[in-house]
Amino acid sequence: MTADDDLRALLPNIAESGQRFLELVQEIRPELHRYCARMTGSIFDGEDVVQDTLAKAHYALAQMTEPPPLRPWLFRIAHNTAMDFLRRYERKHVDVVAEVPDFAEPDGASVDPELFEAALTVFAELPPVQRSALVLKDVLGHSLEETAATMGTTVLAVKAALVRARANVRKATTSREPPKAERDADVIARLRRYADLFNARNWDGLRSLIGEESRLDLVSRAQRRGAPVAEYYARYEVVSDVEGLTAEPGWVDGVAALGLFRGGEPGAPAYYVLVEWEGPRIALIRDFRYVPYIARGSRFTRG
Repeated sequence: MTADDDLRALLPNIAESGQRFLELVQEIRPELHRYCARMTGSIFDGEDVVQDTLAKAHYALAQMTEPPPLRPWLFRIAHNTAMDFLRRYERKHVDVVAEVPDFAEPDGASVDPELFEAALTVFAELPPVQRSALVLKDVLGHSLEETAATMGTTVLAVKAALVRARANVRKATTSREPPKAERDADVIARLRRYADLFNARNWDGLRSLIGEESRLDLVSRAQRRGAPVAEYYARYEVVSDVEGLTAEPGWVDGVAALGLFRGGEPGAPAYYVLVEWEGPRIALIRDFRYVPYIARGSRFTRG
């Protein structure tokens, strides 16, 4: 038996282990996403960080003899992963300890409902340490001690970060409109074409847009490349009418996206689909159907 044969034999066990782990963390995952989305300033980047967090946790778990306390352990990994993300993409030094001020505000354990509903740009404008402390403490309701443990710092440093973060948020002015640089008529026109085909249930028309190098990321479920991507629409042939699904192009966090709406469910989209193009063909589809929590409380602007 070759190494490839041995590897093939392992795949079912790996897949089963991964699925069981995802089931185990299912209840914690939306809260992890609320943290990561506010750290990155994007519900989509936030989900990428959640995916990285869970992959790291699953791998680390295989090296352990005793399991750690699940929730604080996952938040610690998520915090480190988010900080790594910010170091890469914000191209600046990210400190983990805040300078202690001469005073501190009272600290209860309650969630601030206004912050919970605030636009992600409110958090993205804060320095990363302030961002982390504010989300953990004031948005998610973690205690000072839990927040300090997640951030790998002291309660005093957390209090310092909270004082500055709260002051900065009070002064913040944000807009719910997508950045002007992202208002690309061609991008929206392509998405509108996709939406029209979807709403007409023209699955063959959508399949005709799939090229040899097209990729599919059915987030948290499967990834495909090339011809197998066209099989993605077989599922929608079954569920689209049953669920009354309609697609609308628009903007989320300045990113062009399709909002998928279910019949009889007014308000925000049920979930999002991102579509990237290369020439006349689809380069990438990212379908967030199986992580619908990212759409809750999101700000979708129809294009």
